[in-house]
Amino acid sequence: MSKARVVVLEVTSGHLTVTQAANQYGLSRQHIYRLLARYHEGGLDAVDPRSRRPNSNPRAVSDDVIIAIVTLRETLTAGGLDAGPLTLQWHLGQRGLPVPSTSTIRRILHHHGLITPQPRKRPKSSYRRFAASQPNECWQSDFTHWALADGTDTEILSWLDDCSRYLLTCTAYPRVTVGGVVASFTDTAAIYGLPAATLTDNGSVYTSRFTHGHNDFERLLNSLGVTQKNGHPGHPQTQGKIERFHRTLKLWLGQHRRPSTLDELQQLLDTFATIYNTERPHRAHRPSATPHTVYHALPKAHPATVTEHFRIRHDTVDQFGKLTLRYGSRLHHLGIGREHAHTPVLILVATQIVTVISKTGHHLIGSHHIDPDRNYWRNQQKDPGRWPGQSVTDDATQV
Repeated sequence: MSKARVVVLEVTSGHLTVTQAANQYGLSRQHIYRLLARYHEGGLDAVDPRSRRPNSNPRAVSDDVIIAIVTLRETLTAGGLDAGPLTLQWHLGQRGLPVPSTSTIRRILHHHGLITPQPRKRPKSSYRRFAASQPNECWQSDFTHWALADGTDTEILSWLDDCSRYLLTCTAYPRVTVGGVVASFTDTAAIYGLPAATLTDNGSVYTSRFTHGHNDFERLLNSLGVTQKNGHPGHPQTQGKIERFHRTLKLWLGQHRRPSTLDELQQLLDTFATIYNTERPHRAHRPSATPHTVYHALPKAHPATVTEHFRIRHDTVDQFGKLTLRYGSRLHHLGIGREHAHTPVLILVATQIVTVISKTGHHLIGSHHIDPDRNYWRNQQKDPGRWPGQSVTDDATQV
């Protein structure tokens, strides 16, 4: 029997007065009178302690929102997409539903058994985070492997904007080569402009610095004034954004049927690029925003040697090993070399230099300093050479 019932019975039976009951049982006289009033209205059951919970809570999460949270979590997870509280908040807002706090969403997920404990996961506070402040300030790149339905291995090359996390391009290759990197970079630059810098690992398709040489990708960046950055060997955290992106990509690919051909894989990659850029927020952005929104909302960075003047032309080297280019309302001739006659090329025109890339081998075949006062621009990739019939003695005489 509860204390409240004992007190009421003692007083109503005449054994104790209200004052005596208050002193003996440690209750206030006002509370005992309240208990007596309840007893006279509803009997002994009415004097038991009552819940202090309010009859209504205007901030309580509705059943519709709880159902939407659980359904979204299951749908996004089944599709191989991130489904954390921040992502769920964004999707609720897109549906016009009330948006609870992340802690409330986490409690709902935990209540429905939709959270897997990760006690050994490294706390976020231990990471030292860095990010570019402008789109095109830095592009990260790397490639990863994915097998086709018959077990054939392929490689997926990606370019990711460091600031916005915008997926610039994602392309499947049988094998990624230096030529593939050059082609991918120039195609991407033709759409989005040149980045101020690139950040990659030390793979041979990106750099030959450990073999005491330079590959075509390095020469291309140097000719365009793009700063090349490479992470420390054995430290993939430097390229953490592209590494984390590939984890997200593989999680999504893993929820789909293995493609039979490279073209089918590329179709999947194109679909994922649209979802990644426009249909999901990125946790790096506060408030939640998609990579597409952030990339297109901010002014773009560019190499120090390139201002607004940057364009790409498609052309073919003529039979004499030359190209023509109109610059500053004047026609100029670019020397390439007879060995490249009839080669289809890409011409990258920046503020101070013109770079020519073979479209067949995707390697650098010409570099020219821009001089508006001269009609002929010599290929800086080649030695000056001599006129036909000119001898070494003639050169010595001229010197």
